[in-house]
Amino acid sequence: MSATAPDLRPLTGEPLALDLLNTRWVREGAVQDLLRDTDGLAVWLAANGLDGRFAADAATLRHTLRARDALKAAVDGPTDTTGVDTVLGHGRIRPTLTAEGPGERAEFRDDAWGPGWLAARNYLELLSAAPDRIRGCAHEDCVLHFFDTSRNGTRRWCSMAACGNRAKASRHYARAKDA
Repeated sequence: MSATAPDLRPLTGEPLALDLLNTRWVREGAVQDLLRDTDGLAVWLAANGLDGRFAADAATLRHTLRARDALKAAVDGPTDTTGVDTVLGHGRIRPTLTAEGPGERAEFRDDAWGPGWLAARNYLELLSAAPDRIRGCAHEDCVLHFFDTSRNGTRRWCSMAACGNRAKASRHYARAKDA
């Protein structure tokens, strides 16, 4: 697999923090992991426009996996903040002044922490914007997460075409079986 290889994940395009969580998914009952090696990291970096900024090497993979684990713990149990806080300790936002006006630039002690740090920072932004819109798919076999941007905030599935239809089909089968 190379950086130009297709991204085979079933759900992409979510905010960076949730997109990092979605590098692990279930297909046909087996857990898949895009970040099993540096080639998969290269695909994820490219999918998020980070490939020109960070290397897809072993150190970046190791730190990105630590960030993913920390985000998973925070999303699953919001009282576990130590992991995300530890990841955030590896970088900072530096205010800048450019020709276009005020700005910000992320700085890292070690660039290998960059992708994971940016994902952790994005998680803070999501929490500030709408913490109740950070969701896990309602299908019991799905491990994907999404940011609910629906107007009324009632989205339940990572994808209506996949998990939503499976749930509907399962309910229909159960009703037909009982009849």
